[in-house]
Amino acid sequence: MWQNTNNKLYKKIEFNNFSEAFAFMTRVAIEAEKMNHHPKWTNVWNVVEIWLSTHDAGDIVTEKDHKLAQKIDALLA
Repeated sequence: MWQNTNNKLYKKIEFNNFSEAFAFMTRVAIEAEKMNHHPKWTNVWNVVEIWLSTHDAGDIVTEKDHKLAQKIDALLA
């Protein structure tokens, strides 16, 4: 579930291992590049944390962020 905090959408996702986490990040990167909307994220071993906000709008959550969040969720389904 995405949390809306500090003008950002945030999600923490745990995978079985680093390879699964990295593969997921690669799939997200492809979708983000298509949208020209890139997340702030971190990865440590099997955990990926993502923060979404729209820099051009003053670092607030916009419809662009919600659309990317939906695409990310679809990759997890």
